[in-house]
Amino acid sequence: MKPTYTLTAVLCLSMTVASADIATSSEIASLEAGIVCAPDPIGSVPAPGTVAGTTHIIAEEPDFVSTTRQVPAVLGVGFGVKAQAVATGGLDGINMVLTHPKMGATNATMQTFATRISGSDPSLTFYQFDYSYELVLGTWEFTAMSGDQALYSVSFEVVDPRAVPQLANACGYLELLS
Repeated sequence: MKPTYTLTAVLCLSMTVASADIATSSEIASLEAGIVCAPDPIGSVPAPGTVAGTTHIIAEEPDFVSTTRQVPAVLGVGFGVKAQAVATGGLDGINMVLTHPKMGATNATMQTFATRISGSDPSLTFYQFDYSYELVLGTWEFTAMSGDQALYSVSFEVVDPRAVPQLANACGYLELLS
């Protein structure tokens, strides 16, 4: 998979727990998490901290097809976070840390890539399943870091697609379950 982003950033002072698996800092004005039907990329940028080595660039951010955090392990499905910074100018230099179960030839459990969080509109940062080696079940967590400070952290549970067939169908991938 290639982590996908359109540009996202933020600063952090303190973290407050919004639920058992979502935490945000006071520097985040809004945050929403969910599942997307992955759009076609218009390009890519180097991301040496990822298994694929690059991240996708997209022209337009897709809407969430669901705000659940149970993600079907199906190629073409994406999941992630829309966040907006309190600072109107947004925040640059954000390091996205994605942790997940072991995957790929190196059994990677963490990937990192640079992003930005806008202060004028929510910015989407998501991961989409592009390769079969990425379809590992378990907990996946996005953590946006500004230096040593966590700005937000959101967990997703990647599950067998038969557990959530309506989500695979929402992106037109139901035939992949047979």
